[in-house]
Amino acid sequence: MLALDREAAMDDHAALDALNAEYIRCVQAGDVAGFERILAAEFFCSNPDGTLVDRAAFLAQTARPVTITGLVARGVLIRILGDVAIIHARTDYATASGERRQGRYTDVWARQGGQWLAVAAHVTR
Repeated sequence: MLALDREAAMDDHAALDALNAEYIRCVQAGDVAGFERILAAEFFCSNPDGTLVDRAAFLAQTARPVTITGLVARGVLIRILGDVAIIHARTDYATASGERRQGRYTDVWARQGGQWLAVAAHVTR
C-alpha cells in the first residue's frame, strides 16, 4: 500500500510540475485557450498591482498583448496536501525595454473531478 501511495504522490508531483510549466507558458504566450483548460471556474488572482480578479477578468487581461519576454520559473517548490497543492516559485523575465526583472508567485491547485485545476494565484514583481 505504501508503494502505491508513493507512486500516486510522484504522479501528482509530475502532473503539477507540468501544469506549472504550462501556466508559465500561457502567461508568456498570452494563451487564453490554454488557461481556459487549467483554471477552475472559481479561480481568482491577486495581481502585482494589488487588484483581485476573477477567472473572466484574468482571461481578459491574458488576452492583452504580452509585454514581457523570456519568462522562466526558478526554484519551483511543489507542496501536495491531499487534494490541494501549493506551488511557490520565483520568476525571471525582461520588460519591453529589455530590463531584467524578477518576481514571485504562489499558485493554489485543487483536484477536481480527477484533475488538477488552478484555483488561486498571487503574483508579485
